[in-house]
Amino acid sequence: QVQLVESGGGLVQPGGSLRLSCAASGSIFSIYAMGWYRQAPGKQRELVAAITRGGSTNYADSVKGRFTISRDNAENTVYLQMNSLKPEDTAVYYCNGALGPGLPPSYWGQGTQVTVSS
Repeated sequence: QVQLVESGGGLVQPGGSLRLSCAASGSIFSIYAMGWYRQAPGKQRELVAAITRGGSTNYADSVKGRFTISRDNAENTVYLQMNSLKPEDTAVYYCNGALGPGLPPSYWGQGTQVTVSS
């Protein structure tokens, strides 16, 4: 089993920045990729960004150029640096872990709220 714990959400003004962290523990050797999904009220959960064990990344078109995903293997932590935040980025952000390429996430964190508002 893998446990994922997010932190770093909060309230920020449009144009501001936040950094989310996701600390993994347990059977982390089994994780192929980690990433972030988000879910806004009334909308489906969507992929924001992901990073593989080898460091390959992918991003949703809506966040390219503004968000950066990275990982610290020594600390078993994945980060999401979010810059130039917009009101439409408001959502609950969930960290997740997948066991293989093309597989849906098997592990989820509890979520952290990000609110972008003036």
